[in-house]
Amino acid sequence: MSTTTAERGGLPALDRPRLLRLLQEYGVYAALLVLLVVAVSLDGTFLSASNARVQLFQLAPTLLVALGMALVIGTEGIDLSVGAVIALSAAIVPLYLGYGLGLAIPLALLLGAASGLVAGAMVAFAGVQPIVATLSLMIGVRGLAELVNGSSAKPITDPDLLALGENSVLGVPLMAWIALLAAVLVGLVVRRTTFGRQLVAIGDNRQAGRLAGLPVRRVLVTVYIVSGVLSALAGILIVGHGAEADPANQGLSMELSAITAVVVGGTPLSGGKVRVAGTVAGALFMQLITAVLTQHNVPASYTQLVEAAIICFAVYASRERGTR
Repeated sequence: MSTTTAERGGLPALDRPRLLRLLQEYGVYAALLVLLVVAVSLDGTFLSASNARVQLFQLAPTLLVALGMALVIGTEGIDLSVGAVIALSAAIVPLYLGYGLGLAIPLALLLGAASGLVAGAMVAFAGVQPIVATLSLMIGVRGLAELVNGSSAKPITDPDLLALGENSVLGVPLMAWIALLAAVLVGLVVRRTTFGRQLVAIGDNRQAGRLAGLPVRRVLVTVYIVSGVLSALAGILIVGHGAEADPANQGLSMELSAITAVVVGGTPLSGGKVRVAGTVAGALFMQLITAVLTQHNVPASYTQLVEAAIICFAVYASRERGTR
């Protein structure tokens, strides 16, 4: 019987499926560590407190949206309307700031939930493909946001909303604390609740879940509502941090950033798994990639090429594991 060189030397032969599995499970953490080492070697001030705060400010909204997107992808769906929901939230909040944040914020979150409810109902009850349902909402909701807000950006002067977007607690931006809390809650829901197990089971095989008596429609509607609420919350934080409401530009391409974070974090597009910690690491990795390249004056076109290559590699690894 023939043996490989590795086996003759006492080392196990290369197991490609196992290597791909390890890559998907832990690759994003290894890549994040390597990126940090490279970034610090190129710029000793990269881990300074001021730069860390900047990165956390930029990371928080993307992470919030990515968490909702991870739940949707876990059911073998997709939500392309998240950027438009951010725009709608940004358009609504200034209109009701005169009544205080106690009304403006809940109303924005309610509209985000309503958008998610429409998307979920189209997918769960009407049988519309998720990409079609949320694409139509992406167009319609952004149009509604621009109609409500008008054609120009509106400055925000409310001190409470600005504090929400700018203040820090223990040196960490309040926005980042909110995103971290959301990540912990989503992680607990996925790993510790019946709803989380139902979500994963439905994403793995929707028909089998239906035959097993799982509340498929309710779960699908719920994940899209959660995605809408988290996107609306991200919009509120973006407005508070940027001190202006500009629905024509705010939230643009956020759906792509969120999907990228989820896929790079190891959640397969085929559903049946939600990796919350991986999503956090994926969002941070993509944010730092952009920051490192930007700080070293790499043209935006090259940055986009690098990000595209990372996405393709992550999708390939996910696909390879799924087929095996």
